[in-house]
Amino acid sequence: MDQPTLVLGLGNPLMGDDGAGLAALEALRRGYAFGPGVELEDGGGLGLGLLPLVEDAAALLVLDAVRFGGRPGTTVVREGDEIPRCLSLKLSPHQAGFRETLALAGLRGNLPRRLALVGVEVAGAEYAEPLSPEVKSALPAMVAAAVARLESWGCSVRPIASAERGDERDQQTIPYQYQFPVGGGITPALRRGTETVTTKDLNKEIKSKAKYL
Repeated sequence: MDQPTLVLGLGNPLMGDDGAGLAALEALRRGYAFGPGVELEDGGGLGLGLLPLVEDAAALLVLDAVRFGGRPGTTVVREGDEIPRCLSLKLSPHQAGFRETLALAGLRGNLPRRLALVGVEVAGAEYAEPLSPEVKSALPAMVAAAVARLESWGCSVRPIASAERGDERDQQTIPYQYQFPVGGGITPALRRGTETVTTKDLNKEIKSKAKYL
């Protein structure tokens, strides 16, 4: 079995900008289709628990928040031996754990042949805070850098057209018993004639003051 190219998002989404790597991974997953052999994985803060995935990969692309002292929101790309040095400037405990993962894979002779990191400069990470505006606005640049790196490795990456993808939120179906806000409260409703309804159609009906039982 051929070894995969692994795209690994790292970080803690509960710690504000520390979740930038996972946000970039999700944007990549939603916006692109990949050829055989490319795997996207949420590594969270697993550290050494990621060793089997890392050792099984022929190429590894890491998406993460970094802190080198640059301007927040700046996209950073590093390769090979530069990556452990990047992770030594710790923003979060998961980075120390992942640095150990890379070191152990190297000692065992199982480090991926290709290794790159696409990061975004952050100022810090605060519990229960959302991504900062600077980091959120940098996500498209992170995704573009990740796509460029994958293509340079010979991976097949294809944008998913908006018409083909659609708005996933619009295509979600809601069971026939659902709730929607009415007059500042939440009121149960039943739609006539169907067991499910897409959120897009529901929004249209609410806006047009459709009749519900």
